[in-house]
Amino acid sequence: MASMASSTFFPGFIFLVLCLTVTSKKTYIVHMKHQDKPLSFETHHDWYSSSLQSLSATPAESLLYSYNTAFNGFAASLDPEQAEALSKSDSILGVYEDTVYNLHTTRTPQFLGLDSEFGLWEGHNTQQLEQASRDVIIGVLDTGIWPESKSFDDSGLPAIPSRWRGECESAPDFNPKLCNKKLIGARSFSKGFHMATGGGGIYKKPREVESPRDKDGHGTHTASTAAGSHVGNASLLGYASGTARGMATHARVAAYKVCWETGCFGSDILAGMDRAIQDGVDVLSMSLGGGSAPYYRDTIAIGAFTAMEKGIFVSCSAGNSGPSRASLANVAPWIMTVGAGTLDRDFPAYAVLGNKVRYNGVSLYSGQGMGNKPVGLVYSKDRSSSNLCLTGSLDPALVRGKVVICDRGTNAELKREQSCATQVGDLIREYARSDPNPTAALVFGGTVLYVKPSPIVAAFSSRGPNMVTPQILKPDVIGPGVNILAAWSEAIGPTGLAKDTRKTMFNIMSGTSMSCPHISGLAALIKAAHPEWSPSAIKSALMTTAYSQDNTNSSLHDAADGSFSNPWAHGAGHVDPQKALSPGLVYDISIEEYITFLCSLGYTIDHVKTIAKRPNITCLRKFNDPGELNYPSFSVLFGDKRVVRYTRELTNVGTARSVYRVTVNGPSTVGISVRPRTITFRTVGEKKRYTVTFVAKRGTSPMAKPEFGSIVWGNARNQVKSPVSFSWTELSD
Repeated sequence: MASMASSTFFPGFIFLVLCLTVTSKKTYIVHMKHQDKPLSFETHHDWYSSSLQSLSATPAESLLYSYNTAFNGFAASLDPEQAEALSKSDSILGVYEDTVYNLHTTRTPQFLGLDSEFGLWEGHNTQQLEQASRDVIIGVLDTGIWPESKSFDDSGLPAIPSRWRGECESAPDFNPKLCNKKLIGARSFSKGFHMATGGGGIYKKPREVESPRDKDGHGTHTASTAAGSHVGNASLLGYASGTARGMATHARVAAYKVCWETGCFGSDILAGMDRAIQDGVDVLSMSLGGGSAPYYRDTIAIGAFTAMEKGIFVSCSAGNSGPSRASLANVAPWIMTVGAGTLDRDFPAYAVLGNKVRYNGVSLYSGQGMGNKPVGLVYSKDRSSSNLCLTGSLDPALVRGKVVICDRGTNAELKREQSCATQVGDLIREYARSDPNPTAALVFGGTVLYVKPSPIVAAFSSRGPNMVTPQILKPDVIGPGVNILAAWSEAIGPTGLAKDTRKTMFNIMSGTSMSCPHISGLAALIKAAHPEWSPSAIKSALMTTAYSQDNTNSSLHDAADGSFSNPWAHGAGHVDPQKALSPGLVYDISIEEYITFLCSLGYTIDHVKTIAKRPNITCLRKFNDPGELNYPSFSVLFGDKRVVRYTRELTNVGTARSVYRVTVNGPSTVGISVRPRTITFRTVGEKKRYTVTFVAKRGTSPMAKPEFGSIVWGNARNQVKSPVSFSWTELSD
């Protein structure tokens, strides 16, 4: 609406100042009391539209999504006053502003032991496991898919499982016929994105086409990592050459595009999860996330709970905010939270300085190189903006023909899911500042295999503790996430820069975005081997069989500072798929136990219902401590207590008449006792309980640093290991 605000008079001039009064609309996610739908409405969608009728002249345009499975409610375009009015309704449990999430961005099959010809699964061989995985469907929520990629070739695959209810949608740049028996679904969800970026009215329309096609590369990379078919002679510019393949090469893929140019919006993510659950996926893989929040305000946690309840395994990336403490995303206990580690493959490069000191690094440069002849080394001594190597900040006359040091910052060329060795950078910068005529030569080493030590926890991988529920240890595991070769979109160059016009079928990327789909694919294999297992059982199998020693038999190291890693960085350890297929015992968790856990967090009944979506929740049963959840790991927070006691239940998924004995390991500041110390399982499927008591020894300072240990149930066949963390004070940022 235009109105005259004022007129100001100057000699000979009249200025008319106009004010534009524009009501800013946003996307809100509205949680409804599902059971309150009046009988006069045939569907919940009709009811939701009616709820908006009194607020908007065009309720149909205001309603963006009606959620049917992952969430009880809808997403709508509202101004703040409308949202406030809507929240006063007795049928509405909550109105939440939409949240923006971010992406967390091939030798791994060999590194993980998946190319072995030995039996992976008791009584069965690799071929039988691959055949079984043909019935498993992995849903990938990401930036879409490049369907022409050879990684989605369907040669040899039988008909699509009859239970599949998904589809490939048509778009100007996406023909549904591009889907096949491998890529069985492709959808896009963009209403939240369009609303946030001004899809109509006075705002400029977004440039992106509503389509499942991947213009970014990230979604194609993650989908092919999880379940890509075998592709021979794969490489990026000659690096990492060999046969590329995903973890579950015979599993089916369904792509749900929920991430766009400016991010991934919660309303779109929820719509994608809602649709994926209805379509019939078995695994949900999401390499995206935001900061930590209570579960009832966490879109991904809410949708994942419904998925878990319907038997769908949910794998999410932990985030790339390491090595900062308490930097995790996606920490709900029903989600598999995945950190990143290195492979035993590297792409070494060396900086040889004028003082004859050589520093190791990594490079994917594929040119001729510069030989061993040193040239000038450029780095500003006055900390100018040119040190970030931003566009236009470097003087061509000064830098031409020389090696330039670029600090990590906002330069897109340096930012794309990388980590840097800080200490080495500091030493090189110090040399450049102190020598009046600094020089350097760069030497490129190509691809090197069997690197030791490996794996190492990536510096960028987000760290614990878990700030939402400190009694749940996160991350859960780490997987390969550094320099991963996988399929790529041909709509964008390998650097992701607009000026990079090269086309490549594969690209090498790093991030927990890359480790997450590794675990998604492995979960698909376990699902194929054990279709009756719950998501919690699959998670337990991956966690309790993970290893925490590298290929030199040393404890895992942390790339951030070279020290030993700990469970706040690597969780239960690095995944071991062969062992996970036959874990012996699992920690299973029922839906009712998860609800008891939620009730013990101090949430209101309405908050619990937002997550669990059941109308009859009473919270009459609560844990004394959220750590009583039957989780495969332990996070002990003493606080004002000296004694913490937990009871866990183990389920025998191994052989009948098996006996397990416990071994404990912990710091000298904590006493650990387990009762009983021996458990006998007479039958397969039998459940047995044990109680572990942790006692903080007197004299331990409440300011003592966190410490770690483990509890292992073992016999000659299996070692079922749970990491334990100990904290003496309330955790805080």
